[in-house]
Amino acid sequence: MPHVLVLNASYEPLGVVPLRRALVLVLENKALCLEESGAFMHSETRVIPAPSVVRLKRFVRVPYRGPVPLTRRALFARDGGRCMYCGGVATSVDHVIPRSRGGQHAWENVVAACRRCNHVKADRHLRELGWRLNHQPAPPSGLAWRIIGTGHRDPRWLPYLQPYGAEDALARIDGRG
Repeated sequence: MPHVLVLNASYEPLGVVPLRRALVLVLENKALCLEESGAFMHSETRVIPAPSVVRLKRFVRVPYRGPVPLTRRALFARDGGRCMYCGGVATSVDHVIPRSRGGQHAWENVVAACRRCNHVKADRHLRELGWRLNHQPAPPSGLAWRIIGTGHRDPRWLPYLQPYGAEDALARIDGRG
């Protein structure tokens, strides 16, 4: 099922919801449809354009948002789905400093890796193998990462995410950064 970007009344990105939830928000007059997906939803008596971006009519106060959660999906989004050692297609998660040697499970120590590199590296430090990282791992920042890290992306969302760091995030994902 397609997903829809939800914006606060101030146009701040809040999250991504399934199409059905966004449609309910629009039908209950709690949100306005800013962008349509091009698809249509049919009921017995009505045909409604499916939204791609909705804006809430009332401002929702959002409590403090901590750092972006470290999830497999967000990690692969940060690293562009590429192995940080060889640049191949990443299929696994690797700790730069192995956890058995005191490494933490944190953004600064976790990278996406291909199966081969992860197997060869195993439980060793990079200097033991003479390897180098393509990029130093760092936590993603900006509200756009909360959206992009979900793995759901739609080109129609970009104008609403650009003020919140989407260009930098997408450049890293697409391998341009």
